[in-house]
Amino acid sequence: MPVYVALSKLTDEGSKTIKNNPERIKEVNHDLEGMGVKVLAQYAVLGQYDFVNILEADNNDAIVKMSVEIGSRGSVQLQTMPAVPVDQLIADIKA
Repeated sequence: MPVYVALSKLTDEGSKTIKNNPERIKEVNHDLEGMGVKVLAQYAVLGQYDFVNILEADNNDAIVKMSVEIGSRGSVQLQTMPAVPVDQLIADIKA
């Protein structure tokens, strides 16, 4: 199944939500599962982004749907990209 990397940055509203209800982070992960997107790993990070998520989905359409839905809530800005395993990249280059 395809893997994706999602970089997210909280908006001011999202920061308030997390401060008042930190468990909301895990609740959103359950929302994603309902959209056909599985969170494989999730990290809070310092710097330009607040979270890095490693996601799995059937296809790009599921990721686009998730990005629009989550982004429309106004609590987070997302940048999502497909991830290609290095072994697959090497095989593709050799082909």
